[in-house]
Parts: sequence; C-alpha cells; structure tokens
Amino acid sequence: MNDETPWATGLTVAASVAAVIATAVIVLSVGLARVHPLLAAGLNLIAVGGLAPTVWGWRRVPVWRWFVLGAGVGVAGSWIALLAMAGASI
Repeated sequence: MNDETPWATGLTVAASVAAVIATAVIVLSVGLARVHPLLAAGLNLIAVGGLAPTVWGWRRVPVWRWFVLGAGVGVAGSWIALLAMAGASI
C-alpha cells in the first residue's frame, strides 16, 4: 500500500476550493454590506462559527483535509480582502 501524500493534487484541490470560497464570501459580503455593514459582518461570523466544528472534524480524513485547507485559506483570504476593501473606501 502506498502511503505517500499526494501533495500536487491536494494543493491543487485546496487552491481551487480556496478560490471558489473566497469569491463566494466576497460577493455575498459586498452585497450584504450594501444593505448594512453589520449585517455582512454578523452573517459571516455566524456562518463560519456554525460550519467550523463540522469542517474541523474533516481535517483527518485523507481526501477531505484538502477541502478543509482550501476552505480555511479561502475564508481567511476573503476576510483580509474585505478589510482591505473597507480600508480603501474610507
């Protein structure tokens, strides 16, 4: 049995998941911010807080760990981008 970690495939999957999640979070947050900025921030925190325990449990499953990595990077990256966009608009 081959126990080597498929780094190239895994990191490609993680990057793809990160891009999709970051795009979705940014688009939804910008739309909600037009209604009310606190609505966007609150719903982001509720969504991540609600999904985090489930996603955290997947980190030890061989295939799902790449999705977990991508999701974490995507959410963190989108929040940094949203903060940069908010800072640039001030």
